[in-house]
Amino acid sequence: MTNDEVHLIVVDAANVVGSRPNGWWRDRPGAARRLLTQLSAANPIPEHPTEVLVVLEGAAKAAITDPGASEFEPLHVVMAPGSGDDEIVRVVAEARAAQSNRPITVVTADRGLRDRVEPLGATTVGPRWLLDRITQ
Repeated sequence: MTNDEVHLIVVDAANVVGSRPNGWWRDRPGAARRLLTQLSAANPIPEHPTEVLVVLEGAAKAAITDPGASEFEPLHVVMAPGSGDDEIVRVVAEARAAQSNRPITVVTADRGLRDRVEPLGATTVGPRWLLDRITQ
């Protein structure tokens, strides 16, 4: 990877929020909102240009009060119409089709999702990888 390649990080928000200790996840919209706030303030890979796309599903979608607003720039927030996993696979496949050599990292601990995106050329990492980079 060269320093000018824009690295795509796709965040499985439901999985990352669910991995937090101390019941942080019980308020899904609130937890998702805190995650979005932290992500919008930090670049997980500061040595490379990075685009961060966060997929929200289910109750976590309530974290966004106005889906058309740019409240969490520079993040791209996608509201999954159904399965968050299906939406993540779609996003990775489209990114790969648009730019075959683009570095793509999917943040999830879901083994089933990992099995679906790794054949598309995405690297997968667990939530701790992301949380260590955005929380101080």
